[in-house]
Formats: sequence, C-alpha cells, structure tokens
Amino acid sequence: MTIRVLAAGDHFVQNRLLIDALRREVPGELDISELTLPWPVEPFGRVGEVDEASDVEDELIEALRGVEVCVTQMAPLTKRVLDASPDLRLFSVSRGGPVNANLEAAKAAGVAVTFAPGRNAVATAEHTLAMLLAATRRIPQTHDDLAGGVWRGDYYMYDNVGPELDGNTVGLVGYGAIGRRVARMLEGFGAQVLVHDPYVDVPGRVELDELLRRSHFVSLHARATPETNGMIGAAEIAAMPRGSVLVNCARGALVDYDAVCDALESGHLFGAAMDVFPEEPIPAGSRLLTTPNLIMTPHLAGASKQTAMNAASIVAADVARYVRGEPLAHLATP
Repeated sequence: MTIRVLAAGDHFVQNRLLIDALRREVPGELDISELTLPWPVEPFGRVGEVDEASDVEDELIEALRGVEVCVTQMAPLTKRVLDASPDLRLFSVSRGGPVNANLEAAKAAGVAVTFAPGRNAVATAEHTLAMLLAATRRIPQTHDDLAGGVWRGDYYMYDNVGPELDGNTVGLVGYGAIGRRVARMLEGFGAQVLVHDPYVDVPGRVELDELLRRSHFVSLHARATPETNGMIGAAEIAAMPRGSVLVNCARGALVDYDAVCDALESGHLFGAAMDVFPEEPIPAGSRLLTTPNLIMTPHLAGASKQTAMNAASIVAADVARYVRGEPLAHLATP
C-alpha cells in the first residue's frame, strides 16, 4: 500500500535531505509531496498555541490533505491544523524537542508525534568550546579592532588578559548528550571539569553553589523547565570567581541577562558568550547590544551540515518503524 507523506522542510533541514532519508530508510512505496517553509530566512515564533514554528498554518492545512505522515522541522502542529487533517497519523519533528507541536491535541486526535534527540549534540558542543575560547581570548573584539585599522597593544596588559583552560576548572550545568561531549573536549585541554545535574551520578558532580564557587568557566547545558527558569541570576553570578567566563548555548530562559550585563559592566565577569536569548531576534535598544565583553551568535550553535543530515535520518528511521508496525523510538505522545 502506498503511504502519502508530506516533507515540510526548510532552508536548513531541506526537503531533499528528508526525502533522501525516507527513500533510504522506509520500506514500501511512498507518495511524497513537498512544502518548503521559510525558516531561517524568516524567524520562527509563536503560532496559535505552539512555540518556535513557522507561521504557515494555512499552507500546511492545504498540503496535509489526504496525508498520513508529515516530516518537518518547523511546521506548526496546532489544534487547528489537526482538526483540518483527519488522515494524519504521524508527525515527525526533526529537532531535539517537539515544541512546535500541541502534544495534548495530537494525542486526542490519535496522531503520534516523534522528535530527533541528540541530532545537534556534536555541533553544539563544538560551538560551546569555540564560544568559550573566543570570550576568553577576546577574539571577536581584537578582530574588529584590526579590521578597523587599530592595533591595540593594551590587550596584552596583565589586567586585560583572561585565564587558560589548562589547569583551571570548568563547571558544566547539565550533563546530557551535549554536556558529556563538552567535558571530553575540555579534558583534552587539561581542564578540570565539575558537573551539576540532578539526573546523573558521575565523578565531579557537585551542587550548583559549589560549582559556581569553584569554576573559572561556567557553561550551561540544561533544558528549559520551570525548575531551571532563571537559574543563573545575580546571586549565582556573584558567587562565581571574579574574572570568570559564562557561556550559554542552551536556552535563553536559564539566565537573567540583565544580571549578566551588570556583571560584565562591573568587571566581575571577564567575559560572556551567548547563543540564545530571552527574546529572539534581540530587540533594538537591548542592553545586550552595547554591553562590553559579551560575544553573541544568533542561535546557531547546532547549525552544521551533519546536524541537518542527522535530523533527517532520525525522523526517517521512525517513519520506517511506523510503516513496519514497530514501536517508535522517539515518541513524544505515548
């Protein structure tokens, strides 16, 4: 029996990657149609009752007519979409969490939702290390000075240089797939690694207050939950040694960014590097745009060719399990 599938890719997880993975992984005949979403050329946002989605409800409803399986990254699975798509049975989201899917409405409609955990673990770990080094060695600032024709010898003054990784302590808040990879990389630099994660028991695990007190570098890798919301604020930053560095390539909700700006302006933090923010894109007039020694990238820590290919392969493998009648590996709607 031929199964109708919609590949709703975008300009990162492209339709050709999704379709190639489906053809490679899924047994039997597939009738594949395509819808190309505008992300990241157009930012994602809230659509209906779901977050971080492309605003394409109308186009998606039309494209899902008669479709049983949808593979996507940014398509919004809202109650409105579900109500208009009675043939849909599987919605596979090619990202680390299905935040763009209304899971309760999907369960009520009998639609299974899967996702792609770990797809960007390597890319994010590598980006984290790059951000940590860039903030510590002030690479963006010195590059900008040189590009502007300015050679600043004062960067070499003792009070203006940062610490080395070798022999210093790095605290990792969160020790999942990304945190573990960062730890392995840091050990190669000769750093001592401390971990705070209530869900793991590993050597070097400590409570958050001890991690902050002992670490010259702190990198965040926790999920955004009610418990972790705002977990790094003014008090936590004040507990870090003067001259330390804070990196966040996880979620903007973990950090009080005003407290980060205060600590950078006062000199308590030597530097900070952020890939995620409480509001994206960053609004005009934000303190983040003018605070010294703050390095920023636009939520692209997980952006690599391997991430996009991994994402397509992971969702295609669950589509194959669905077709074979096997349990789904990454089911968000049990």
